[in-house]
Amino acid sequence: MSFKVGDQVEVLDDTTQGVVVKVDGKKITVETTEGFLLHFVASELLKIGGSSHIKVSNYEVAQIKAEKEIPKNRHSKKLRPKERNAPKMEVDLHINKLTPSTKGMSNYEMLNIQLDTAKRQLDFAIRKKIQKVVFIHGVGEGILKEELQYLFKRYDNIRYYDADYQKYGMGATEVYFFQKTL
Repeated sequence: MSFKVGDQVEVLDDTTQGVVVKVDGKKITVETTEGFLLHFVASELLKIGGSSHIKVSNYEVAQIKAEKEIPKNRHSKKLRPKERNAPKMEVDLHINKLTPSTKGMSNYEMLNIQLDTAKRQLDFAIRKKIQKVVFIHGVGEGILKEELQYLFKRYDNIRYYDADYQKYGMGATEVYFFQKTL
């Protein structure tokens, strides 16, 4: 398409419009409606007005908009029943996770650290209304598990049972807090 001085033009990939003020070989200078002088190549411009004006239907505009629009993700991630019922909080009571070193500690001291941590996390879960907590205690000789069950019996509105075997094996107990109804 050839341009001459005085032609009304529009930039193809922009909302800029203006009037051609100078044609110098392949370089075309356009004065925009805002008063700026910009330089373009002929393939970047489109004549508007006059007999060479291109008519575009609303249907074609809608098709182009649809092509450029980013599709919305209509499918939100659905939770499976297992994921929906997954515990909200896990507390690992292995002693190496609770202290940097057990050097010089007796079994009694280590057990007290584990039980203090369990009690603190249990109280935290009750305060924050976290409904399920899994205490990972390991298999071992079962002393920590017995002490945890003794601790859980002292609370009202708590039910405890072995946690998911596939995920934790035999070394975890899940605690469920019943919500108080008013």
